[in-house]
Amino acid sequence: MAKRDSNFNNTSQIISALSKEGGYVPPQAVDLEEAVLGAIMVEPNSIFSVIEILSPDSFYKESHRIIYQAALDLSAKHEPVDLYTLSDMLRRKKQLTEVGGVVYLTSLTQKVGSAAHIEFHAQLIAQKHIQRELIRASVDIQKNSFNDDLDVTDLIDYAEAQIFKVSEGNIKRDVQSSFDVVKKALKQIEEAKNKPDGLSGVPTGFNDLDKLTLGWQPSDLVIIAARPAMGKTAFVLSMARNMAIDFHRGVAIFSLEMSSVQLITRLIVSESGIGSSTIKSGRLTPEEWAHLEKSIVPLQDAPLYIDDTPALSIFEFRSKARRLKVQYDIQLIIIDYLQLMTGPSDTRGNREQEVSSISRSLKAIAKELEIPIIALSQLNRSVETRGGNKRPQLSDLRESGAIEQDADIVAFIHRPEYYGMTHDESGIPIPPGTAEFIVAKHRNGATDIINLKFRAEQARFTNFDELDQLTGGGGYVEYGSSIGSAAGINAPGNAQMPSGPFGGEFDTPVGSDFSSDSGSPF
Repeated sequence: MAKRDSNFNNTSQIISALSKEGGYVPPQAVDLEEAVLGAIMVEPNSIFSVIEILSPDSFYKESHRIIYQAALDLSAKHEPVDLYTLSDMLRRKKQLTEVGGVVYLTSLTQKVGSAAHIEFHAQLIAQKHIQRELIRASVDIQKNSFNDDLDVTDLIDYAEAQIFKVSEGNIKRDVQSSFDVVKKALKQIEEAKNKPDGLSGVPTGFNDLDKLTLGWQPSDLVIIAARPAMGKTAFVLSMARNMAIDFHRGVAIFSLEMSSVQLITRLIVSESGIGSSTIKSGRLTPEEWAHLEKSIVPLQDAPLYIDDTPALSIFEFRSKARRLKVQYDIQLIIIDYLQLMTGPSDTRGNREQEVSSISRSLKAIAKELEIPIIALSQLNRSVETRGGNKRPQLSDLRESGAIEQDADIVAFIHRPEYYGMTHDESGIPIPPGTAEFIVAKHRNGATDIINLKFRAEQARFTNFDELDQLTGGGGYVEYGSSIGSAAGINAPGNAQMPSGPFGGEFDTPVGSDFSSDSGSPF
């Protein structure tokens, strides 16, 4: 109660000061507050109609807040709420005199005949409370804006947090009957049936993965984790390319590590099939330039949107995500990567708490926008020290167990050849370029290990059964010519390892003959 009283008094003081200065009357509906409290005492069960709408802080008068809190206390004990039980509860709490005594409680019951309009009245009270909270937040923001000691970035975070708090605390989803929910579920099933691919979510272009998940589902939070150099960025770029070009789905990428030009250059390398070293140097023949310009046309027209804001805060992300959804109707968001985001200012200094807050917020945003959010994540070093096949597991997730808890799907990327492994546990040879996409947690389905093909020379992933020299299902082309060797093109037997500003994600695998200028290929 002490904290609630403190908040109320602070709000009241701020609003009062503003009112005196500007001549404004604070938003309020005291007569409706009286009507709601009276209806609760007249018809005891009516309190259940307003519990989800009103909190004690929703009331403008402090005495009304105290009365409503006492009514909630009675309801929590499964006791009836009427004039006699309520007055007894307030007497035991030594608050009866403070609210005006039995006389005032009796007068409240005389103001209404029934609880017929109690929900409508409660919603109006809640609206007035939101208005007061917005006034409080804006005055608080204004006050802090005059403080020269505050960093402007922290000030923006604070302002966003205050507004977000008002929104989060007062926007509630109505309870739905099973009849309505069943109708929605049947409609989704019907829509999935009419789709030629049978997928209910956003397709990835990876056939086995789509069979397992039926596409990334709306409102799901998907965590894809791996150790550095495993190809996290390459995987999501390959996937984003498939979604945007092959399936014409709007995709937004929030890249906190690489610039937008670096990301697009990676896609240009993949789409053209020309070696990254050739593209990086700019030494392309006229034939190569012609091929490059032709191959990137689909990429230019793709509904792909990139934001490379560094150290993106969760509040800024939420604002941008909502805007992208409204403006471009994006179907999926990719974050590269989660640990580079910043959480609310009050969680800074405790990294585990900050990451937990970020993962919870990402799940909430996915539900709000009804789109899947894919967030890349780092793994701790325990993978490297572990023996055997070195496959990642859920306990390897870095910095917070909340990531595993909040996510609907947790998957890992594992490349055996990175560790010099040429045979599996049964002694069966592992084909070169094999990559494992390990679905370790699947809230609404089965888990599995899916084999993909990793093409290091182009830093992309494809279906495992795609032939090297065919376009395959993804539309990629491995470009080669008679002058490939001289020009550094990816002709057969002349693979170029990406490096430099366009890559930097993949370390040279153990036992590999590949190398790069920087020592860190794509």
